[in-house]
Amino acid sequence: MKTYNKTVLTIVLIFVVYTLIFTGYIYYSFSNFAFEDFYKRLELRAGTIATMKLGEPAESLKVKETYENFLENLPNQKYYILPVQNNRIADKIPAEIPFKVISNTLKSTSFNHNKADQFYTGLIYKDAQKNEYVVVVSAENYFYSHHIIYLRNLLITSLLFSLFLIFVISHFVLRTLIRPVKSIIKEVNKIGSENLHLRLEVSAIKHKDPISELKYTFNDMLNRIETSFETQKNFISNASHELNTPLTSIIGEADLILSKERSIPEYEKALTNILLEAEKLEEKTKALLFLARTGYTENTQRFDKVRVDEILMEVQQNLLKVNKNLKIKMDFSLLPESPEKLKIKGNQQLLHLAISNIISNACKYSDNNEVYLALGATEQSVVIVVKDNGIGIPESEMPYIFDPYFRASNTFNYEGYGIGLPLSRNIIKMHNGELLIKSVEKIGTTVQIILPTGNYQL
Repeated sequence: MKTYNKTVLTIVLIFVVYTLIFTGYIYYSFSNFAFEDFYKRLELRAGTIATMKLGEPAESLKVKETYENFLENLPNQKYYILPVQNNRIADKIPAEIPFKVISNTLKSTSFNHNKADQFYTGLIYKDAQKNEYVVVVSAENYFYSHHIIYLRNLLITSLLFSLFLIFVISHFVLRTLIRPVKSIIKEVNKIGSENLHLRLEVSAIKHKDPISELKYTFNDMLNRIETSFETQKNFISNASHELNTPLTSIIGEADLILSKERSIPEYEKALTNILLEAEKLEEKTKALLFLARTGYTENTQRFDKVRVDEILMEVQQNLLKVNKNLKIKMDFSLLPESPEKLKIKGNQQLLHLAISNIISNACKYSDNNEVYLALGATEQSVVIVVKDNGIGIPESEMPYIFDPYFRASNTFNYEGYGIGLPLSRNIIKMHNGELLIKSVEKIGTTVQIILPTGNYQL
């Protein structure tokens, strides 16, 4: 059975059970009310008739007037007055009176009983001379025999109509609810690896209903998948090119030197060229492997309490040791009063590598002109700003700056492999941080590193 049919059947069954309980309760309540009300009428008439027939003349006359003026005879109403001697009926008991009514009335002074539509009430009455009588009044309960049957038929008809109505309504509601889901399934089936640019149709205004939330969530997932696919394609394309170049040089140099016998200086020159290309290949391979390792979110690196300002100063000192001509201007005017706000949970070596890559890029692409470096902190994060006045990045190429091995079109005169920025981005992401870059070609680049402090418990 399909899920749709199961859902409709479940709703109908729930409604049937509820309706049966509800209608049964109504029928039971009205039946009890009809019984109790009619027995009270019979008891009133039994007491009145007993007083009329066995009471004092004056009282009997007064009761008779009340009875004739205010109490009408019930359908098929009969009464019986039977004397009692020694706790037994002295006269012959009429055959139309159930023996159960007489025996139980003698035991409990009053008793109610019904047989089919005929209802009986018996009670003990004592006259002025202390003589006991069993007074029995019987009548047909017209309300029970007619109105209750009508109520029962009405409830059954209402139940059948309600079943039909709830089936139609549930079918309509479910079709209305399932229609957008089927539409989503139809749209999703059109999306594959060859057309990841397709998206589910959503309204311009973001709604809070589950279907709209599902569409937005799915579109967000598609955005991430498409980005991942594009990154992978670019990575494979660029990596193939970058690794193929030194390999081609090595193979070409080796083929050339082995094509005929050479002098020792020629062999030395060839081996030197092969060594240089092999070193380049090794550096690129190491960078590629390290980038791959940092790309895994499940990578288990050891995270400790570290101070970002100390890492920043250490990076500056290391860069100046390598190149004393670098101009790095440090701005600590935004530092918080408490040094505790500069502490985060992180891996010092990885953070050192990421920040070093970004600052060295700023120095390199600004031709060793002054690079502005600032550090600040808020209640939730530590912020590092690196700003240069270098060559910048063309606006059209900004979406690709985090692709491995991608290099901007204006960087041909600068050495590099296109690994540093994506590597730094992966490290920052491992620390639940953000790496934001703004750049204008021929004006400069501003890099903002945001590292959260909330993930470290002091």
